[in-house]
Amino acid sequence: MKRFWDNAVAVTRPEGGHAVLLDGRPLRLPGGKPLATASGPLAEAIAAEWQAAGEAKGGEMTMEHVPLTRLLGTAQDRVAPDPAAMVAGLAKYGETDLLCYRADDPALAELQSREWQPLLDWAAAEHGAPLTVTAGLMPVTQPEASLAALRDAVAAHRAEELAALGVAVPSLGSLVLGLALSAGRIAAAEAHRLAVIDEVFQERRWGEDPERLERRARAAQELALAERFLALVRA
Repeated sequence: MKRFWDNAVAVTRPEGGHAVLLDGRPLRLPGGKPLATASGPLAEAIAAEWQAAGEAKGGEMTMEHVPLTRLLGTAQDRVAPDPAAMVAGLAKYGETDLLCYRADDPALAELQSREWQPLLDWAAAEHGAPLTVTAGLMPVTQPEASLAALRDAVAAHRAEELAALGVAVPSLGSLVLGLALSAGRIAAAEAHRLAVIDEVFQERRWGEDPERLERRARAAQELALAERFLALVRA
C-alpha cells in the first residue's frame, strides 16, 4: 500500500498504556480498535518501524515492513480474547518435542544427546517436566504430568508473550526450546542452531539444499523477531 502519513510517534494514552499515532491519528487494527500496549519501549519501536516503512509519504510499504506491529496485533486481536486456544496449541508441541527424537545414526545421536539433553534437563528441573527420549521417528508417549506441567508453563505467559511463542515454537519444532528462549535460558540464535542440528549434520555429508537454506534463514529471522518482541514487551 502507499504510505499516507508523514510522522509516526508513540504516545501515552490517557486511559493508560501506550499507542502509536500516524499524523496524530491512532494506528488501528483491521477490526478498528486502536493498537495499544503496556510497554513504552514496544510502542516506540513500533512507531520507528512505521516511520521507516515506505521511506516517505507516497512510498510503497507492506506489513512485512512492520513485523512488531503484526505480532502485537496478533496478541491483541487473536490471542487476548481466548488465550486458552493458543496455550493448547503450543502445549501440544510438548507431545512430539524435537529434542526427544534421536537419530539411528550413532554419530548424530551422540551429537543430539550432547546438545539437546541439557535443555531437557532444564525443563525437568525448571518446570517439573521430564520427557522421554526415543530413537527413530516412532512416536513416544510422554508422561501426562510432564505435559500438564508444560501447559502450565505456557499458560503463565501473557497474551503478548504467547504471540511471540506462537512464532518461535513452530519455527523450532520444540516447546522446550521455545520456553527456554522465553525464559532467557538461550538466545534466539542458539535456539535456531539447536533446532537445525540434524539438517546441518546431513548437509555435511550430502551437500547443501538452497531451498532448505532459505527456509532456515526465514526461521532465524522469525526467531530473532520473537526474541526482540519479548524483550520489548518486558522492558
